[in-house]
Amino acid sequence: MNRATRNAIGRRMAVLFIEYRTETETRMVDGEPQEVENRIVEKGIISLATVQSALGSSFRITGLDSIPEAAELALLLRAGALAAPMYFVQERTIGPSLGQKNIDAGMMSVALGFGLVLIYMLVYYRGFGVVANVALTLNLMLLVACMSILSATLTLPGIAGIVLTVGMAVDANVLIFERIKEELKSGAPPQTAINSGYSRAFVSIFDANITTLLVAVILFAMGSGPVKGFAVTLCIGILTSMFSGLMVSRSIVNLVYGGRRVEKLSIGGKLANV
Repeated sequence: MNRATRNAIGRRMAVLFIEYRTETETRMVDGEPQEVENRIVEKGIISLATVQSALGSSFRITGLDSIPEAAELALLLRAGALAAPMYFVQERTIGPSLGQKNIDAGMMSVALGFGLVLIYMLVYYRGFGVVANVALTLNLMLLVACMSILSATLTLPGIAGIVLTVGMAVDANVLIFERIKEELKSGAPPQTAINSGYSRAFVSIFDANITTLLVAVILFAMGSGPVKGFAVTLCIGILTSMFSGLMVSRSIVNLVYGGRRVEKLSIGGKLANV
């Protein structure tokens, strides 16, 4: 390089990038189509500089417009250091079949867990189980809607967060319904039992969800990649589960039992007479 440039000061020196590639062409040979590979050589100037002085083992190129341009030129120079040309003998495109299988398995787990929770609540809590199932269904719809609004990507950790949310969303209803059953066992009228169940279970539900929400926020702040996806889904799921478990469930119960004389409550086989 020193010998080539010592007598070329003030002249232009180009850096030539050579790329080898292979193209397949179909030709007729003896009346039959056959694929023939043609090797194509493409050349292009990636840098055109003026020699300021004789170049040694190291030198610098000035006049570049920006840092990204310098980084791109350095990358191309390093790529050109490979002396042997490279030819593509065969090229294949591999689809994300394994990832799709994992996603399908995750969605199946969501559907299976959701279905089992619905059946359990319906069998164990009867009429109030229907209320819980409506609230749980609305919770899942709200969760997916919020993720869609935020343009969140549904990944495997996100699916795991949805499965966890489905299990957590029914906890609020279980606490409320068990509290109502305790009030009925102590001899409270149905309307009083309903009011006590929702008001006294609120503190426990709020505390449990707030602590989980704090953990999810910490995961989002300190985690990266899949951990953040799980944390986002968990945060949204906690908020939607509290809304559906407290407000939606209470609204449905008030719509069914509010403003009228209630003779009995269908909640786990416990009948309460006024």
